[in-house]
Amino acid sequence: MARYTGPTTKIARKFGEPIYGPDKYFEKKNYPPGQHGMARKRKKTSEYGLQLKEKQKVKYTYGVLERQFRNTYAKAQKMKGRTGENLLILLESRLDNLVYRMGIAPSRAAARQLVSHCHIVMNGSVCSIPSATVRPGDVIGVRERSKSLEVVQNSAADTCKYSWIEWNRAELSGKYLNYPERTEIPEPINEQLIVELYSK
Repeated sequence: MARYTGPTTKIARKFGEPIYGPDKYFEKKNYPPGQHGMARKRKKTSEYGLQLKEKQKVKYTYGVLERQFRNTYAKAQKMKGRTGENLLILLESRLDNLVYRMGIAPSRAAARQLVSHCHIVMNGSVCSIPSATVRPGDVIGVRERSKSLEVVQNSAADTCKYSWIEWNRAELSGKYLNYPERTEIPEPINEQLIVELYSK
């Protein structure tokens, strides 16, 4: 199962945003990585460079590699509506992302591990595929024997702050109510740049 396993703070510094969540090392070194990161005079980034950077940022944010991202974009193109918004909806509908959004795991990487280690059930059945697409009405929860896991107990919140998710803290399960609107997705992403990149 392919995934990025390198340093996360270095990637966050590259984009100038804490894309993996709160990071004390990022706050200490909030400048580009590298030997001359602080002093380096950067040339003005080209239009293509900005588009590529935005695509890379989304890939790292959601933990998706190139081929999977390209396939997701192709699927978004076939859907009705705006391609950029469809792309974000498809990424938000991944099982590992929803486990993270529900607060079952502290990060997307931790959510991915919980799913791949068979700790998560979807509609009553164990699902070990992090990229599985969740549809409105599906119920996601923690497997009965995994509810006592320290990472789950420490992360699980009493309520969920996202309107498209119905969360039950007592049962450690949540229901995916509907696809989120673009304005409800909190990630600072300019999806139009990605559409322009793939339109070339």
